[in-house]
Amino acid sequence: MAQKPGIPKGTRDFSPAEVSKRNYIINAIKRHFQTFGFQPIETPSFENLDTLMGKYGEEGDRLIFKILNSGDYLSKVRDDLYQTKDANKIALKITEKALRYDLTVPFARYVVMHQNDITFPFKRYQVQPVWRADRPQKGRFREFYQCDADVVGSKSLWQEVEFVQLYDAVFSSLNLDGVTIKMNNRKVLSGIAEVIGAKEKLIDFTVALDKLDKIGEEGVKNEMLQKGIAEEAIQKVQPLFGFTGSNKEKLQQLKELLSSSEEGTKGVEELSFIIEAIESLGLKSASLDIDVTLARGLNYYTGAIFEVAPPKGVQMGSIGGGGRYDDLTGIFGLKDVSGVGISFGLDRIYLVLEELNLFPETVSKQLDVLFINFGEKEALQAMRAIKVLRSKGVNAELYPDAAKMNKQMKYANKRDIPKVIMIGEQELNEQTFVLKDMKEGSQETHSFDHIENLF
Repeated sequence: MAQKPGIPKGTRDFSPAEVSKRNYIINAIKRHFQTFGFQPIETPSFENLDTLMGKYGEEGDRLIFKILNSGDYLSKVRDDLYQTKDANKIALKITEKALRYDLTVPFARYVVMHQNDITFPFKRYQVQPVWRADRPQKGRFREFYQCDADVVGSKSLWQEVEFVQLYDAVFSSLNLDGVTIKMNNRKVLSGIAEVIGAKEKLIDFTVALDKLDKIGEEGVKNEMLQKGIAEEAIQKVQPLFGFTGSNKEKLQQLKELLSSSEEGTKGVEELSFIIEAIESLGLKSASLDIDVTLARGLNYYTGAIFEVAPPKGVQMGSIGGGGRYDDLTGIFGLKDVSGVGISFGLDRIYLVLEELNLFPETVSKQLDVLFINFGEKEALQAMRAIKVLRSKGVNAELYPDAAKMNKQMKYANKRDIPKVIMIGEQELNEQTFVLKDMKEGSQETHSFDHIENLF
């Protein structure tokens, strides 16, 4: 009995129409990446395990897909170690590689390995799949594409300003109006941890705070308690959960709250610079909003943090995110190379555009015209015409078999082909063709010599 086929949980097949829609988004993103001066690179789908581990925090490390070594990998595991059933220790003996978790750490590795060939500041973009052993749900998959843009080799805050503009340009070109670009700063979070007396618990503090939209205020407080953050410190955090007002008002509140923290004050100054620049330059359709609870639980962020929320009313998580990392390349031996980058969530953007019916009607169009096959001589004449049309950029196809007319017409309808051309025996003798408009049902006869002028 044949085995019933299937695909791994958290992965998907994509139909021609779906691929066309995904390419529509990717092409828009790439177009703006290039307009903003970014250059394309690609890195391998899998990296050495030690390249990835320890870069994403404890929770991120658990989501890395590890690749078993080839051959008799268990022979390298001592019996006493095997008997411990300690998966993490055993894994170090049987796996040396892993599927990439994101594009940022591989990019840092790339910069270090190719530093002598790179002109700094280096602006790169990358559109490739990544893998995470996450729990699949709406908008969250185990295999998905990231569309990243990063700049390394500059500490200038004008880069952050440009990334806000880049988000706005891409979403505006996709007609996705009303997105909110949320912004915070890691220095602000460090300053808050400092003033509440929980500086040594910064990672636990930010990881818990980052879950506010998922588990709510009480959930965040409970997690902080479980991580050893004092009740008194959590009470001091209370104002953050009700932080409202304009960006200027929020900045003023932060300035007062963090007046005793040098690092926190620096973070407020950086936020102020970006806010003021964007207010001066303006945005097309997006809005920029300070969100003091935004943490993004990745350990490598050191400055600005971004996250993009879809328009109000759309039930979807973030559709983009990123931030400043001042020394990510330092983990690979290249010190003091500051970087900042953002990512577009292709799959979630797709779902949002689908929900809001924002894909153009023509996005899935594959063919402009289908030639009906009446037989060998007629098909040869059709192929002559197809050759001419294709040279002009017209998508044309001959139905491969001389099947019944009804079958060929049904094929054209199912593929939503707008026009059909018929060259039968009479048309072949008269050097003409019949053009049928499939939507209107009308048809006209034209001279074969003028076929290229009709498209």
